[in-house]
Amino acid sequence: MGREFIPLFEDWAATYDATVHGADKQYAAVFKGYDNILDSIVALSGSNVLEFGPGTGNLTAKLAAANKKVFGVEPSPSMRKLAADKLSDKAVFSDGDFLEFPAPPFQIDTIVSSYAFHHLTDEEKRTAVKQYGAILQKHDKIVFADTVFKDHEAYDETIKKAIRNGYHQLADDLKTEHYPTLGTMKNIFSEEGFAARFTQQNDFVWIMEAIKR
Repeated sequence: MGREFIPLFEDWAATYDATVHGADKQYAAVFKGYDNILDSIVALSGSNVLEFGPGTGNLTAKLAAANKKVFGVEPSPSMRKLAADKLSDKAVFSDGDFLEFPAPPFQIDTIVSSYAFHHLTDEEKRTAVKQYGAILQKHDKIVFADTVFKDHEAYDETIKKAIRNGYHQLADDLKTEHYPTLGTMKNIFSEEGFAARFTQQNDFVWIMEAIKR
């Protein structure tokens, strides 16, 4: 369920904001256009939002600034505290993850996430989308931004490129976590009753906008 990655985020919490804004050159391409990516999620979202993996609250802050109600589900205690401190009373945060989470305190119309869905295996991703389909109404949305690869060859080449550049931590992350292909995500959304559109944001990240049919 992705909870095996909590120690990583406990260690990363203090420097996460610096990383997403380019402090670590290994991940600069992953986070290229970070603020624009978050802005795009906000623009595609409805008024009442369930956010998975808010981390330090960067997307949450943009959603709140756009006058959207946000319920954030974050499994890392350190990340959750940073987000709560940053947002004060502008959003509600709870312990939980993509598959096990408390019911939001209001009826949601959009489920969002940024840079987090790859913590689930492909089987878990399908289970999650099935769950979301059960709580969303017709025309409601899932809007995720995450690393996705066009195919397995593109995935393999990205790892090789990272190694050639000396970015061994990035290469290890790509090997360890569960980054999907476009085909996998298209199949999951379609088979679980969503019409999905994919828009590439940088060499790694795509926005996935899935509307419940």
